[in-house]
Amino acid sequence: MADVVETLGGVPLFQGVKQKDLKKLAGRMQGRSFGEGDEITTEGKSGIGFFVIEMGNATVSIDGKIIRTLGPGEYFGEIALIDSGPRSATIVATTDLDCQGLTAWEFRPFIEQHPEVAWALLETLASRLREAEKR
Repeated sequence: MADVVETLGGVPLFQGVKQKDLKKLAGRMQGRSFGEGDEITTEGKSGIGFFVIEMGNATVSIDGKIIRTLGPGEYFGEIALIDSGPRSATIVATTDLDCQGLTAWEFRPFIEQHPEVAWALLETLASRLREAEKR
């Protein structure tokens, strides 16, 4: 079983967030289960949440081609917490899958109640934007 707080600490979006705040965020996440073969996200469609895999595996595909497999301790959908843009990949459970999940409408009040987390996210996003502009 994956440690959700440890996984959150490895998510680039949350790199500047303090451990105590990651614990609070993990406390807001809720268990979600998916059956083998369930399509969790669909490329090009809007997404509503962020998931940390606790048990099981899922494939990530783009344009119908599997590009990787996700397992315990891995995550997907973090950008969906901030915008409602289309998903960049399709995620399908290849086994029964247990996750901890958080929707955008659950994340926003957390950020409003914890402005120090919002600031850390802004710094991370600004850094990622600068890197993207250099390319």
